[in-house]
Amino acid sequence: MTTLADVADLLRNVRRKAGLSQEALAQRAGVSRTTVAHMETLAKSDMSVFALLRLLEAAGYDLKPVKQGYVRTLEDILAEQRRGDEP
Repeated sequence: MTTLADVADLLRNVRRKAGLSQEALAQRAGVSRTTVAHMETLAKSDMSVFALLRLLEAAGYDLKPVKQGYVRTLEDILAEQRRGDEP
């Protein structure tokens, strides 16, 4: 099961992989830097799905549901490589 803490870590990691500061990501996504900081640390123990989607998009990522236990296929990996995605 994915927890809010896992999502907060994911957000922080994709921001860093994109080479963005909290401020730069916030500006790209149209949210405040405080929102980014709160979401990365769960300071308010809650997370706005709308803000999460905007932040991930601004960092160059998409949110995609994956069935539990799903293992990526060779086709998935090749498609990611063609798009330049990171696993």
